[in-house]
Amino acid sequence: MKKLIPPFLFLICIILMVLIRNMIVILKLIPQPYNYLGIILILLGLIMTIKVKKQFNKINTEIHTFKKPRKLVTNGLFKYSRNPIYLGFLISLLGVWVLLGTLIPILGCLLFILITNYWYISYEENEMEKQFGAEYRKYKSRVNRWI
Repeated sequence: MKKLIPPFLFLICIILMVLIRNMIVILKLIPQPYNYLGIILILLGLIMTIKVKKQFNKINTEIHTFKKPRKLVTNGLFKYSRNPIYLGFLISLLGVWVLLGTLIPILGCLLFILITNYWYISYEENEMEKQFGAEYRKYKSRVNRWI
């Protein structure tokens, strides 16, 4: 069985949010044209994610959640968040939510946070601790999980 990788979860959450928005409109929070501010968040999150992917490629380390890490990255956006890719995805999802302008699609963001925090990040932190030991624990003590 293949494991659900984070970019697929990100896309599933977007699809879920759009479907929910089209089926259930309980409370319109952000009217047009203010909802278009969500585009800025979507772009910001995607730029963060792409920047980290390029950083990983440049230093030749593994980006795939379920593969063994080769290097501990603590610079760039990793100085501020231990998980800048997930943070970028979440910022983009919040942008989708703002763009949709209604309350209920926030469920897609919450789903992403729960799965990411309790499945992906927990798994990755265990692997990083096995691989990098005290160096990772020191980094973990200095930098927050999300922000």
